[in-house]
Amino acid sequence: MNRTELVFDRPANLAATTPPEQRGIARDDIRLMVSSPSGHTHAQFHDLPKFLRSGDLLVVNRSATLPASLPANGPLGLMTLNLSTNYGGNLWLAEPRWSPSKQGPLPLKAGESLCVAGVTGRLVAQYPGLPRLWFVQFDTSIEVEMVRKGQPIRYGYLEGSYPLSTYQTVFADTPGSAEMPSAGYPFTQPLVNALRTRGVLMADITLHTGVSSLEVEVDEVEQHPLYPEPFVVSASTAQAVNAARAEGRRIIGVGTTVVRALESAWDSEANGLRAASGFTRLYITPTHGVHVVDGLITGLHDPVTSHLAMLYAIAGQTLVRDAYAEAVREGYLWHEFGDSHLILARE
Repeated sequence: MNRTELVFDRPANLAATTPPEQRGIARDDIRLMVSSPSGHTHAQFHDLPKFLRSGDLLVVNRSATLPASLPANGPLGLMTLNLSTNYGGNLWLAEPRWSPSKQGPLPLKAGESLCVAGVTGRLVAQYPGLPRLWFVQFDTSIEVEMVRKGQPIRYGYLEGSYPLSTYQTVFADTPGSAEMPSAGYPFTQPLVNALRTRGVLMADITLHTGVSSLEVEVDEVEQHPLYPEPFVVSASTAQAVNAARAEGRRIIGVGTTVVRALESAWDSEANGLRAASGFTRLYITPTHGVHVVDGLITGLHDPVTSHLAMLYAIAGQTLVRDAYAEAVREGYLWHEFGDSHLILARE
């Protein structure tokens, strides 16, 4: 796939600059666009049960958001260090930034030290192909200082700062994500109850998401590097997915993180899902294809990002590009506190 296939025009004023609650609406009152081969329908997120049916299996991400943005001081002076992924032994992948609105890469060198919330960290190496990200080896655990001095990661389009609770989904019970698995953000407990009453079934995975992927910068999309993220697919989830597939029931992922985890646990020889855990670098594009989900609940993704390639793999490039043109025309909001999109590859 060529990079140009991920390009579209998205006006800057369509970024969600505050959480829904700050805009005077509940989480599940945000807008929902439902896209399928028959066209696009506009609704509110609390209408979701109308678009699902008894026996559909929703798979959600249990990962909870960390206060992963920390103050740092180093050779360049004061900066922000956004922790991304914990690889064990106090080794983290992290993104040094000038500020929430001013990204890197920063002119740092391997071997230099940073004081991060009072803990010393040594820059080991840049991540291959992603120069804005560094492996950082801390002298001791950074988790305690993260709780004491960290804040949720935020970017320049967001007005104001908000407590960590604002960045947690109703499914979150396993801390580990640098950024909120935001597809689950609009779900509320009453909505979950309504889905269950409707006969919609639920299963879960855990995938701890790191910092946001920036624009694809290589011409061949499949060559864009992705760093490993930890995931767990349990035996019970594998069993629920395999049963749904065998019975012809739809499987709908809540977020691109869910699709990555499920595809990482796919066993092609057995033609089914297996329990799995570890780190995944799986890059889902139309070339790779998808084996598990029939649809996806997700936010709206920026132009030229890897998430769009996954959407193409699930529902086809024509449907997704038409949906995004519709979202722009209708003034849908982008980013983690924006509106939601249900994509159904089959009716």
